[in-house]
Amino acid sequence: MEVQPIRSPKFSYQTATLNGVTYNYIDAEPAGEAVGTIFLIHGWPDLSLRWRKQIPYLLSKGLRVIAPDMMGYGGTDAPEDLSFYTFKRASDDIATLASHLGLSRIILGGHDWGGAVVYRAALWHPELVAAFFVISTPFAPPRVTYVDQALALPTLRYQLQFRTDAIQDYIGPVNAQNATRVRQILNTLYGARLPGGASAFNSSGDGLALDLLDGVTKDTSLLTLDELDFYVDNYAADPFNRTLNWYRTGELNWRDELALLTGDDTYAAKYAQPALYIGGSQDTALPPILSTGMEAYFDSLARGVVNGTHWVMWERPAESDPHYVCFPRTLPFATLT
Repeated sequence: MEVQPIRSPKFSYQTATLNGVTYNYIDAEPAGEAVGTIFLIHGWPDLSLRWRKQIPYLLSKGLRVIAPDMMGYGGTDAPEDLSFYTFKRASDDIATLASHLGLSRIILGGHDWGGAVVYRAALWHPELVAAFFVISTPFAPPRVTYVDQALALPTLRYQLQFRTDAIQDYIGPVNAQNATRVRQILNTLYGARLPGGASAFNSSGDGLALDLLDGVTKDTSLLTLDELDFYVDNYAADPFNRTLNWYRTGELNWRDELALLTGDDTYAAKYAQPALYIGGSQDTALPPILSTGMEAYFDSLARGVVNGTHWVMWERPAESDPHYVCFPRTLPFATLT
């Protein structure tokens, strides 16, 4: 199924082949000469369009904005092999895209899995990343021993379900029913409720209550109808399961990151780049308390908590509230020289 992109006078969609894979990405240019370029990395279940409310603000600051559909999502290729979905692979693809665009220094921003990618890209390619911000995702350092976060952190138990084929089996083949069920899932994850006010998703439990999703009949208020339709079309067009590969690469990431440890099998490095972490006060999967102690790994870390859920960027976009700190107004754009 061909998905028609959402058109905007603020940006265009481009494609590039990066390390053998075709990526689709948003490219937005400021009115005047760009003072720098910022790459924005989305998570799950999301697309490059997640940054639509932030792009105008960035353009007003003279920044060029690049926002790719990540591996498995939207207009980007969706290979089956899990090795395409590691943080190292994503970091290398970001660096290759920067080189493709003739850029030697960028700012990075990310949310959810995109935040995890940003942390690792700044480790794997420190010469490229001048500064970065992450929304929702706390930093977890490389470890000598593999730790399954879904078992170690109660708020991430839902990830055990996401690693299985249960969600794809519920959705079924690409047809009208597929799209309806994709819509139920996206609405649920974006905060839509069952009659009576309960949620069909529990991050600390079994994840999505698939047997209850038929009761999700109202669309989320976080997206317009056109935006939600666009998301549904993208997620229904290809195997939904491929986007869940990001939940299946924990051990692969761990093996890659053994190379980041010192000779005594410890991780003691600090980010030299200025960085910003923002948590959502009502984020049930990644509550801000998980970020406790992050400062030990940064020379310069700013932080804040926004009154919102996992989707604070949709709930409280920067341009609607001059006091909203979710968007990184304080990042040092001048460091891009």
